[in-house]
Amino acid sequence: MQIWEHLFLTGEFREREDLLSGLTLEQVTMRPDGVPHSIYDELWHAATWQRIVVERDQAARDALLDGGEDYPRTPPEHEQQWHDVVRLFLDGARAAAAWARSGKSLLDEERPGVTGADTLSSLAVHNAYHLGKIVALRQRIGAWPPKAAAGEA
Repeated sequence: MQIWEHLFLTGEFREREDLLSGLTLEQVTMRPDGVPHSIYDELWHAATWQRIVVERDQAARDALLDGGEDYPRTPPEHEQQWHDVVRLFLDGARAAAAWARSGKSLLDEERPGVTGADTLSSLAVHNAYHLGKIVALRQRIGAWPPKAAAGEA
């Protein structure tokens, strides 16, 4: 088992591609009472931060931390926008796992006191948090488990 693929794509809970499958535009934009973010919002946020971390985009990181948009301002108008965010997230997760396999020592410091392994571990935890919120939202709106996997035990 490759630990980074396990953490970013396949392990500990449902595979990420399956977890994000089978949703309509209506479902991903629902905000049940008392819930601040939709499924789309949660994945957009996770995909955005994942891209910033994996690409080491310090300017985008600083902009978000200085009051930038941490969640989308408007919901998607077309289902393709949802599929684009799913693709962005999954591509970023694959890129994170590839970074770990790249041969560059994960013990090298990315910034003072923070190694590459620290950065990737933090990103995996951040993703798991938001994916958990997505599962909870799917359960709340009656869209869990994904239809493709509904027959699984």
